Amino acid sequence: MEIIGLEDRINAFVLLGKEIDELLKKQDENEFQEICFRAYNQNTWFTKESVEFAFRGISNYLKESEIKNWARGYKFSEEAPKVIGTVMAGNIPMVGFHDLMAILISGNKVKAKLSTLDQYLIKFLASKLINIDSRFENYIEFSEMLKNVDALIATGSDNSARYFEYYFRNVPHLIRRNRTSCAVLKGDETKEDLEALATDITTYFGLGCRNVSKLFVPENYSFNELLLVLEENGKLIAQNHKYANNYDYNKSIYLVNRVPHLDNGYMIFREDISLFSPISVIHFEYYREVDFLEERLKRDVNNIQCIVSANAYFKNSIPFGDAQLPSVSDYADGVDTLEFLQKI
Repeated sequence: MEIIGLEDRINAFVLLGKEIDELLKKQDENEFQEICFRAYNQNTWFTKESVEFAFRGISNYLKESEIKNWARGYKFSEEAPKVIGTVMAGNIPMVGFHDLMAILISGNKVKAKLSTLDQYLIKFLASKLINIDSRFENYIEFSEMLKNVDALIATGSDNSARYFEYYFRNVPHLIRRNRTSCAVLKGDETKEDLEALATDITTYFGLGCRNVSKLFVPENYSFNELLLVLEENGKLIAQNHKYANNYDYNKSIYLVNRVPHLDNGYMIFREDISLFSPISVIHFEYYREVDFLEERLKRDVNNIQCIVSANAYFKNSIPFGDAQLPSVSDYADGVDTLEFLQKI
């Protein structure tokens, strides 16, 4: 098998990024429409808007300077590649692409078990990559069974993580668990700030680990303006029958059980200490002192993917609106995938 050098691997992904850009420029043409139709037909959470947003996110980190700055900070073996198994999630479109890219950039083979919820889009990107450089055909395999792998990267629930750790205990493994994201508000946010936060909440219907599912607000915080801002987003996402069913179900449960909550007709806000909330529900928690809140969030660090705040004022946070726009070096669970692969 011919070894693909690092420069060729980088160039292939740069060209893939350019093909995605061209695809996005021609959204009215048949290819993009067919992609969206097939993705939605397989998983009705994958609307055209969600697929487009995911493609744009991938395109952002397939720029030449981004990839080179990312990859050249590591030293990879140029000898015979190892086989890296990966179990991909399917909660948002193409969420497993970063792992596929990292494995290939490191010079290794990828053996991927795809989520039943995201079979088509990942294979579409892999086929594009093989068309760019046919040598990748020997580097990419899709399989239901991950036997005879040299290492494993897996993303799943807390329950599945325990299974992966046991089953792959004899090979190096990087296993990710459930995470979510939260927002810290001061109470003086502008309408533009809240609109950016609304994007962090509603993109992908709130299904991603980078979606904000929990708000930390100061005592006596007024939710009126935020509820109004989220009403417009809510009208759009409520057109999806799965989201609407979740909203109706949760609303009925809270009403029957007389659970105090706020409701703008499309989304529910409930005071709850849990970081994780059901689809269509946002949890919130009041705080008094910022120092106390910082300590509170430190205790939950293993459950938090990212924290957002207005202009990233809060310690270790990113700006409102940037939650779903990670750079290529923003790793899931904060674990450096390339460093893991470099050591194998």
